[in-house]
Amino acid sequence: MDGYDPIVDIYCKQDTIMIKKDVSLTVENIPINGRLFLPDTDHPCPLVCVCHGIPSGNPPDPHDGGYPLLAEQICRHGFGVFIFNFRGTGTDLKGVIDHVITLPQVDPSRIGLFGFSGGAAVSICVAARDTRVSCVAAAACPADFSLLFTDREPKSHVAHYRSIGAIRDEDFPPSTEAWLDGFRQVKPLDYVADIAPRPLLLIHGDDDETVPVSHAHRLYEKAGEPKRLVTLQGAGHRLRHDNRVLDTFITWFGRLV
Repeated sequence: MDGYDPIVDIYCKQDTIMIKKDVSLTVENIPINGRLFLPDTDHPCPLVCVCHGIPSGNPPDPHDGGYPLLAEQICRHGFGVFIFNFRGTGTDLKGVIDHVITLPQVDPSRIGLFGFSGGAAVSICVAARDTRVSCVAAAACPADFSLLFTDREPKSHVAHYRSIGAIRDEDFPPSTEAWLDGFRQVKPLDYVADIAPRPLLLIHGDDDETVPVSHAHRLYEKAGEPKRLVTLQGAGHRLRHDNRVLDTFITWFGRLV
């Protein structure tokens, strides 16, 4: 894996100086594009890898700052942030951790994961096997992917992910059933206990229309200590747009690091 920084941007926003760097990684011969946000400090800082969920396929809101805005908001509190576009696989996230842990601006003992939906599921599965991760925050995380198999024919799943760009190769998957079986076998519920004794934060909306809040309770019951579950009243699945999520994460992560 190699990386480079084609863009380095230093700017001041709301009295906070931060540094942004565009980064390209190669994982299994596939390019992974990301952006690194660093606070202006002389000391190695804690860093958060933010893992996005599965794209909805809806047209983007031109007024939505997306994950870059979330990264800026986190960085203003003195934390480094790495956001990236990935295939939703643990291999990609491991490649990102391999990269950020070597950066001189980053404290390798304070690397956290902050995942949303499918990205939260990957975060839990990777952290359970990678002790370089010091803590995990999972928002709207499914306990398993059984919800994928309730309302669609198998081939319609492939068509959906192809339509949103998540599947781009014409010959993938070679077997639709084998591909879906992979979702059945990888369950965050089977991994979450192995995160302990590292801290775990679960955030879920009680009106989540995609992943019922019962998934959060199942994960919480299976997880070891220390753990915390925050249920947000009236919140749906798109928790990135809820300011309470950012406030909860910043308070929790700040106390840890």
